[in-house]
Formats: sequence, structure tokens, C-alpha cells
Amino acid sequence: MPLTAVTFHTLLCLIDGPMHGYAIARQIEERSGQRIRMGPGTLYGSLHRLRELDYIEECDPPDGGESERRRYYRLTDYGRQVLEAEAQRLAEDVRLLRSKKVIR
Repeated sequence: MPLTAVTFHTLLCLIDGPMHGYAIARQIEERSGQRIRMGPGTLYGSLHRLRELDYIEECDPPDGGESERRRYYRLTDYGRQVLEAEAQRLAEDVRLLRSKKVIR
């Protein structure tokens, strides 16, 4: 803690269910207003690290179809706990910023 922006947004993408890597990257870029750009090296390096940390795991495609070219990922229970802890940390930071009248 704290999580990097890429890690946080990757876990946040997977809260809704399994996704393949390219869809994760596009969603992160969209949600961040293109602030976070996900080239292949960043994307697949991050997915590899998150798997090693047991935050995510590879899974079958959600529709049951087979795709040799796309790997799908889902959040693990531990990954969900990490995301929830980070969300709590961020919420506390926002409360502090509001109390200091930095934001409304």
C-alpha cells in the first residue's frame, strides 16, 4: 500500500467480472481520460506481477467460449481484499482533504 495507479485500476476493472488483457487496458485508458496509457509491456508486465502476488488469476472466458489468443483474468478473494483496503485508504484521504477544505 498504496497501490500504483495501474494496479488499482486493473483490480477495479476486474471487480465486475473476468476480462481479457486488451479490454482491461482499453477500460483503464477510457476511465482515466487517457491519463494512464497501457502499452503491451506495461499491461502484460502488470498482469504478470498481479498474478504472482495472487491478486488476480487466469480463468476461462466468461461466455464459456474458447479463445487461444486471449487470456482472461479475474480478481481473487485476496485481490478483492487488497482493493477494498486501498479504497478505504483513499476514502480516508478524501475525508482529510475535505476537512482541510482542499476539496469539497
